[in-house]
Amino acid sequence: MAEVLVHVEGLKKYFEPHQTLMQSIGSNKAGKVIKAVDSVSFDIMKGEIFGLIGESGSGKTTTGKLVMRLLKPTAGLIQFDGEDVTKLDKEGVKEYRKKVQMIFQDPYASMNPRFKIRDVLEEPLIIHKIGAAFEERKKLIVKALEEVKMMPAEEFMGRYPHMLSGGQRQRVATARTLILNPKLLVADEPVSMIDLSTRAEILAMMKDVQEHLGLSYLYITHDLSTARYFTDRIAVMYLGRIVEMGKADDIIDHPLHPYTQALIQAVPEPESGKVETIKELPIFGEIPSPANIPSGCRFHPRCPSSAAECSVDPEPELTAVDASTGLGVDHFHACKRWDRLKKS
Repeated sequence: MAEVLVHVEGLKKYFEPHQTLMQSIGSNKAGKVIKAVDSVSFDIMKGEIFGLIGESGSGKTTTGKLVMRLLKPTAGLIQFDGEDVTKLDKEGVKEYRKKVQMIFQDPYASMNPRFKIRDVLEEPLIIHKIGAAFEERKKLIVKALEEVKMMPAEEFMGRYPHMLSGGQRQRVATARTLILNPKLLVADEPVSMIDLSTRAEILAMMKDVQEHLGLSYLYITHDLSTARYFTDRIAVMYLGRIVEMGKADDIIDHPLHPYTQALIQAVPEPESGKVETIKELPIFGEIPSPANIPSGCRFHPRCPSSAAECSVDPEPELTAVDASTGLGVDHFHACKRWDRLKKS
């Protein structure tokens, strides 16, 4: 049985809008608490790629930043290799960052445009006091570039970020995370800023690196098509909470929550001789504000299958599917009507 690398339990992140900000946008109301992440729990196993999926505003990026400790949680527990990392001091967080690194969505924005590639990769080594001289650090820089297939490494070290393609910049961003020899990579939409023709190539490179080095990934995306190819397990987030979780194939082939079903229906399916540009989806409207979460099931205002009970009953918790249903082991959902929806 695989060992747990990251254990997240009851994780919350609430923001309180500053009164000056409220006045600047013409509001005389007291600032409501924004529940960006609201009681989220999951585990990431050693050597596993765990996907966190949802549309914009679902709280998945905030969850990634909490795991990275770029944000301090309001409540809840984050354990890394059995150690509680929610209450680390400044030095503890710095040491933790050597073990957990992040690949950001925009590789160009995450690099100093005045730095050459060797400077981009040398910076984390200098911060963490790794290598006594440049020649020693250069060996680590070359090794990291070769790991992400940027060869010959010396040819790229003297270039600036603007001299690279989008795919090459993302490879450099990945190399920068690998140079500290981490155990977990938090990948926040790592291929969304890259041309379609390059996405599969970058994901294949990331998977090769993961298998070769035995890394774990927290893969954050809104793209279910790449999640199925890239991840082992998937958690679907909606408005700050996980509404379904399980093995990637089980989630895609047998979605139980209406929100998951809607996300899957939104994925384009090419047909011979047809080009479908707009698909009619079963849900309507936009994701509500995390400052004004609906009562009951938070998805019920947009759910095509909601009933009166969905808006008044207590919010459904993640529940394991009975193994007798044949829907797969470790499949969880947060819908009280899933069995009736399935039968219908």
